[in-house]
Amino acid sequence: MESCMAVQREIDKVTSKFDGVDRHSSVTLGDLIENLQSRLQELSEVPSEGELQPGHMLMLIESVRRIKDITSCIGQEHKDLHSSVSKVGKAIDRNFVSDFGAVVSDPNFESQDRKPLLNAVVCEHFLRQGMLDIAEQLQEDAGLTLEDVQKEPFLELHGILEALKLQELGPALEWAHNNREKLQSQNSTLEFKLHRLQFISLISQGFAKQNEALCYAKNLAPFALSHPRELQVLMGSLLYLRQGIENSPYSHLLDPILWAEICDVFTRDACSLLGLSVESPLSVSIRAGCSALPPLLNIKQVMQQRQCSGVWSAKDELPVEIDLGMESRYHSVFACPILRQQSTESNPPVRLVCGHVISRDALNKLANGNKVKCPYCPMEQSPSSARQIYF
Repeated sequence: MESCMAVQREIDKVTSKFDGVDRHSSVTLGDLIENLQSRLQELSEVPSEGELQPGHMLMLIESVRRIKDITSCIGQEHKDLHSSVSKVGKAIDRNFVSDFGAVVSDPNFESQDRKPLLNAVVCEHFLRQGMLDIAEQLQEDAGLTLEDVQKEPFLELHGILEALKLQELGPALEWAHNNREKLQSQNSTLEFKLHRLQFISLISQGFAKQNEALCYAKNLAPFALSHPRELQVLMGSLLYLRQGIENSPYSHLLDPILWAEICDVFTRDACSLLGLSVESPLSVSIRAGCSALPPLLNIKQVMQQRQCSGVWSAKDELPVEIDLGMESRYHSVFACPILRQQSTESNPPVRLVCGHVISRDALNKLANGNKVKCPYCPMEQSPSSARQIYF
């Protein structure tokens, strides 16, 4: 992020300078044109057969000199602007590294047996985005085999999402009706929210759609027990159809955020039914890689300067901690309160008889023969009594 900000600062300098040059040039050239027009007006009053007076000659000489000075000044400002633009390129080269080979030590993706897996991930990403033509071309070039059965769910979901973005609820309602039992088994609110949006669309059209809205309200009946408060709000909005929902206490029902929310709910529930993650694995990997690259490049540079590059040799762990944020945490993480280290498969968390949890390495360090004293309470126990905990 700091690299991006450094480049942005240079860009801001260029745009600011460009605006200044533009304003100065416009004002200067405007004054020059106005001056020349007045000079032309004076010369037009001279008889065509008459000779120019010395005053007219001095006026022309002064005008020529002024034109040369102004064009020279504008040309110099233009050259200075080119210099500032070149600094942006230098800032990009200085703040961004084009070769990331220094932080890639795992040759897994270079092996021939892994390339089909990587191509399949990329192909699935394009299918998720609805880019069928690109996915089919990649499938052909990479020699992948994807059956129509694998493609159809992605195409169907993408088509429904595109319809929702256009505020068309028909395809989503049909899909929710066909998968009602599966959605109910995972306590999904998708179908109710789709019917609610359809009802809101009707009442937003005013009193003319009152009867149609009342008839459609029957579709909300199955949700009376699970969403009583929301149904009361929807029914209360009928009292304000004549004056318009937008002018009533129920104007929040017309908030565009409801359409953005329904797209997220549909994506989450549909992917859950298909056994897919909500986000594309490729997108998550790229985002994580972009966050991890700057600190990895920095630590690699420090290691090279101190001639200790051999320290970073383990493939299963990084030389520095990379914080990807809460959105990239998909499971619980246990950190030993004694050693201040996150648990791993080789160093799992263990529960003592007293109920306190530490790591196995900490347990081994605290053990004194066949006894170990809990670091948080006075209970003594046998190390063999500790039980491993699985998150």
